[in-house]
Parts: sequence; C-alpha cells; structure tokens
Amino acid sequence: MSTPAPGFGAAIALLVFLAAVCGPAAADSNTDPHAKHRQMMNEQSEPKAKATRLEIPDVRLLNRNGVSVGLREDVIGDRIVVVDFVYTTCTTICPVLSAILSQVQNRLGDRLGNDVVLVSLSVDPLRDTPQRLQAYSAKLRAGEGWIWLTGNKQTVDDVLRRFGAYTPSFEDHPSMILVGDGRSGEWSRFLGFPGAEKIMEKIGELDAARGAQAAVREK
Repeated sequence: MSTPAPGFGAAIALLVFLAAVCGPAAADSNTDPHAKHRQMMNEQSEPKAKATRLEIPDVRLLNRNGVSVGLREDVIGDRIVVVDFVYTTCTTICPVLSAILSQVQNRLGDRLGNDVVLVSLSVDPLRDTPQRLQAYSAKLRAGEGWIWLTGNKQTVDDVLRRFGAYTPSFEDHPSMILVGDGRSGEWSRFLGFPGAEKIMEKIGELDAARGAQAAVREK
C-alpha cells in the first residue's frame, strides 16, 4: 500500500470516524446497502490519475437553486472542472468525497467559479431535489463556484453513463473524482479518495498544458 500524501490525512481521519460510527454491520452486503462502499474505504490507498476521454452530453440539469442549466455550455464551458458523484443520504464514501472537494474549494480561493469549477452530481435524482442539494451543500459551505446538480432520472443516468459513474443501484456508485479541461477535452479519472493535493496537482498540470498551447500559438 502506498503512503498517503500529507493532505490526504483529513480524508483518512474522516474514514476512520465514519467506520467507527457505522460499526461492524458493514461487512454484510445482504443487510447493509453500503457494504461495497465500506469495503472501498477499508482497501483505500492513494489513487493515481488515469487519462480518459469523455463525451460531455448537451443536456440540461437542475442546480441547487432549481435553475435549469446546460451541462456542456453553462456548467463546464471552457473551464477546468472537478467532478464527483454523491447522494445526500449516503453515510460512507459521499461525505469523504465532499470533504475532499471542500478542501479543494479552500485551496482554489478566487479561482473558484472563474477558471475552475467544482461539480457534484447526484446519483439519486429521484430523492435529491434541488432543495435537498441546497441544504446538503450549505453544511459544507459550498460557494457559488461549487455547482450541485440533479434532474430528470433518465437524463442524469445518461450523464452518469457518459462519465463512467452509472450503476443500476445508485448505492453502489463508484468512489470517483474526474478532473478535466472543458477547452481541450483532456480528462483524468481518480478511483478512490485522492487527496486535495492530488487534485490541485492535476489542475496545475492542466494549467501548464494551456500555457504551453498558448505559447505555441504565439510563435
């Protein structure tokens, strides 16, 4: 097992806390809908990014204010994007993923909502109304540049399939964070719980790639 990065400690501490709260019933997949997630948590090591290609569908979803937004044009556009997949009644991996994005939000500062956005897409759109997302995100002190999305189940499921995050049972959704550049179409996939440093490092790489491309165009 690899040694966690320093900033990964906060996520690990939260994992330990959740494991203590949730108790030993986690092991039985027949009685515990979160058993697969608990297994992920127990087996967690610092994940590495894997390059991937994504087709961003041109669909409309609802943000936490109940406003219809275009995923491709309004949410992503030509910005750098960090995406995770959660649902508001989850007690295992979703709070950990949200904690990681909260750390990233703090590190981004004024960049959040300008050239970089965070996106949390509900995998349980039937229950996760905009009002629920609003209440959940408020607990995390999510800024305007951290966009929370839900919508019609068929549309959401299609987006999840395109992003490689769909499962027939939303409770089994993968622990995954995507980092990509809406301008270049370059995306990376982290399976597991990457530390905030890893996410920021990938954002830095995308920034550097943009700078290199701009330098070539100027020649």
